[in-house]
Amino acid sequence: MDVFAGVPVRDLPQSVAWFERLLGDVASFEPNAVERVWTLTDHGHVYVVVAPDDAGHGHVTLFVDDLGDFLASTAERGVEPDSQETYDNGVREGGVPRPRRQRGRSR
Repeated sequence: MDVFAGVPVRDLPQSVAWFERLLGDVASFEPNAVERVWTLTDHGHVYVVVAPDDAGHGHVTLFVDDLGDFLASTAERGVEPDSQETYDNGVREGGVPRPRRQRGRSR
């Protein structure tokens, strides 16, 4: 079974740039003119798709081997974590802010 997590966006180039900063050096491909897909594991993918009416309604959860290393690497690429929490069972969670829409852009 493969998993594709989709994120609707308004602006493909801006969204691709943000996800490249978030994910780092990860293989990606363009199946068509309105999508970009990143292959995170053999069977796990994240994609953005131009769908202005649905933009801002996607959620993606990534499980990583070392949260500290992952958040440090995203920060080096300009995506600073905005939250971190450790639960009673030792599981750690970190969040990054969603990309902000550039001023002056129409919806």
